[in-house]
Amino acid sequence: MLRGGSRWASRFKIFLPRLKNDYKTPPFLLTFSSSFTTTAPTAGTGAADNDSSQPGRPSAPPPIQVGFTDSAGRGVFATRRIAAGELIHTAKPIVCHPSLSSLHSVCYFCLRKLLPDQRPLFQSNDVQFCSQECQNQSQVFHEIERRADWSTFNDYCRMHGLKYPLLVKRYACLVISGSSSASSLDILQPASLSSEMISLVEKEFCLLRSTFQDADINTQQLAFLTKQWYTGVLARIRINAFRVELACESYEDLLSSAAASVEAEGAVGNAIYMLPSFYNHDCDPNAHILWPENVDARVKALCDIEAGEELRICYIDASMDYEARQTILSKGFGFQCNCLRCSSHH
Repeated sequence: MLRGGSRWASRFKIFLPRLKNDYKTPPFLLTFSSSFTTTAPTAGTGAADNDSSQPGRPSAPPPIQVGFTDSAGRGVFATRRIAAGELIHTAKPIVCHPSLSSLHSVCYFCLRKLLPDQRPLFQSNDVQFCSQECQNQSQVFHEIERRADWSTFNDYCRMHGLKYPLLVKRYACLVISGSSSASSLDILQPASLSSEMISLVEKEFCLLRSTFQDADINTQQLAFLTKQWYTGVLARIRINAFRVELACESYEDLLSSAAASVEAEGAVGNAIYMLPSFYNHDCDPNAHILWPENVDARVKALCDIEAGEELRICYIDASMDYEARQTILSKGFGFQCNCLRCSSHH
């Protein structure tokens, strides 16, 4: 399964020759440099940066490469042995958006939790930022977004429990502002949408377009925003978005997180990434993604990983039983899991 995609800076090499077709040498390789930028809201330093122990020293390229698997499309493979607990790489989002329940408790740009005394400091159009830097960086989408009244659109999403249209809205603002291309997400693998699902998105699409039109966004700027474009982007976001769940730093955070989980709103937001989007699923993963402070993701090894071995993450709650996992993966992601754990029905 594939998620992510924008514009690379620095080296991005594609090795076309077909190599030996075994798990240690994927037949098609994408090798990333130590950093790249995107045209997305959090444009900046690379999504593939490793921590460096020496300040000012360039970080080494991540020990991974992207190649084709035998049965799951593209995947991520280790280029060397990776030790358990090692930080494999970090990742900044292509596009992100806070959940509607978190609009006034996290930074509107980086999704960092706000302290009570921070909330009045950096405000713009009834949203808050954790710093002046985040407020400045948000201008690539917020200058367009704040021209419109989003109350009807947000109320519709809230009423129907929708979160992905919020990501489409922010992405559309990036396109309108000229900060991103309308085809930037085409590299993502799309979900298969039934005719019934396609008909259901008609209302949210019309709300989005009419909100922009009511804000006097001119017709030329909205030329890309067709139902076909909306449906295509939504199909890609549905299968590639990550729920951003910040690590709990205190007992109060733990209680708040538990309460939010009961209300099915444990995430502070959702985001689309480049490198993490290439990771395939496994119910017994050897890598995982965490968010220590904000929307910037960190991918770490859960166990020792040998050179040539595929790195896999778990898309769902791995503690669920076999039937529950299969149901959620089939309905939510469109595939039947055949990992070793599922093959033994554990």
